[in-house]
Amino acid sequence: MSRTLITFVSMSGNTEDIATLLKETLESEGQNVSYAFMDEISIEDIENYDNILIGSYTWGDGDLPYEAEDFYDELEKGTLQGQKIGCFGSGDRDYPQYCEAVNLFADRALEAGGDVFSEKLKIELYPETDEQILECQTFARNFLKWVEKGKVDSHVS
Repeated sequence: MSRTLITFVSMSGNTEDIATLLKETLESEGQNVSYAFMDEISIEDIENYDNILIGSYTWGDGDLPYEAEDFYDELEKGTLQGQKIGCFGSGDRDYPQYCEAVNLFADRALEAGGDVFSEKLKIELYPETDEQILECQTFARNFLKWVEKGKVDSHVS
C-alpha cells in the first residue's frame, strides 16, 4: 500500500476542515495517511511518501499565504520526482483570484517533477453543505483511483 501525506496551511480552519475530510475518506478506503501542517514539515520529510495532497487557502489578491511560502520555495525541480500530487484549498469568490494558491501549488509541483492530478479541489470558504462535503469525498476517491489505476470516472471542478 502506498503512503499518502496531506500537508496544508489554514488560518481560519477552512482548509484544515477540507484536509480532515480528505484524510477520513482516504482512511475509510484503507489508505495509510499522514497529516501535517505545511510549516512543520520539510522537503526531506516528503520524500518518504508516494502521494502528497497539498492544501492552501489563498491570501489577498491571489497570493500564497505567508506560512506556505517556504514550502513552496523549497519545491525545486526534481524534488517531487515519481510522486503523485493532488492540490486543494479554500477560497472566497469575493476576491478576483479565487483559490489561486491551489493553481500555484499545482504548477510548482509539476515543475518539481511531480505527477500532478488534473482535478483541483476548490471549496468556497469551508465544507459546510452536503454538496461540498461530497465534493471533498469524491475528490479523495478520484485521487486514490488515479493513483491506483490512472483512471477517473467523474470530474470535480
